[in-house]
Amino acid sequence: FADFANYHAGNFIVKDMTSQQKNKFFKDIKHYFWDDPFLFKIYADQVIRRCVHGKEALDILEACHNGPTGGYQGANLTAKKIFDAGFFWPTIYKDAHEFVKNCDSCQRQGKISQRDEIPHNSIQTCEIFNVWGINFMGPFPSSRENKYILVAVDYLSKWVEAKALPTNDARVVCKFLKSLFARFGSPRAIISDRGTHFCNDQFSKVMLKYGVTRRLSTAYYPQTNGQVEVSNRGLKRILERTIGENRASWSDKLDDALWAFRTAYKTPIGCTPYKLVYGKACHLPIELEHKAYWALKQANFDLTIAGDHQKI
Repeated sequence: FADFANYHAGNFIVKDMTSQQKNKFFKDIKHYFWDDPFLFKIYADQVIRRCVHGKEALDILEACHNGPTGGYQGANLTAKKIFDAGFFWPTIYKDAHEFVKNCDSCQRQGKISQRDEIPHNSIQTCEIFNVWGINFMGPFPSSRENKYILVAVDYLSKWVEAKALPTNDARVVCKFLKSLFARFGSPRAIISDRGTHFCNDQFSKVMLKYGVTRRLSTAYYPQTNGQVEVSNRGLKRILERTIGENRASWSDKLDDALWAFRTAYKTPIGCTPYKLVYGKACHLPIELEHKAYWALKQANFDLTIAGDHQKI
């Protein structure tokens, strides 16, 4: 971006350009602006991304792949996370492929297979949080006395909720569901397998109280709960690559794994679950550290002045 930066910062133009090169230069330059000391690019989606290069680009790439909110995603998803975070450089996809290819954790765990990708909906739903699939993961090595993870996946947005638990009985399931309903409202249906922790009187009473229909996946139609199974594998893969040799630390890493999962691009919805649910990209710590555009704009924390300008 040196030519664009020199033009915006000091009105310098590269000498000896052909007329064709000049036309392209002035066409491209319209998408860039200088906010000392940084160069920014305005994209068609109206997101302003900071142009970075060299070591800073590598640091951002590393943070978006294997940082706390990275999740060790593939090259394309890592690049998309960098774009969502508000950064850009011309070789971003090429660099992401090279970085992931040389990532030790990714090579040891292997690539995500097609069966691990989020499947297209086999359950028809028209609103987010209308249909949830739930299932248990585990047992795992004890981590802060927890051995299981209870996972719930919204079928439309792919939003995932998960909780580390010491047991996998009906009591913890019902407590989890009550918390889920309090935060996201009563869904139309809950889909589960036929495990005894889901098929019992206590579970049925909770469904009846909140007016929720229970649907059971079967051996003949396992795809009815396929999305929660895929999310289980995705979360497990993130946790395995994050914890490395320290197997007992998985419960401490669960929140970061959820953050990474919710901010990873999902092909069926064309964005991240976070963006579909909240209508905006999720701000990541890397954006503050490396000064994404929004992070450079200072908020007004003077409550007195803010009160004077408040409109009622």
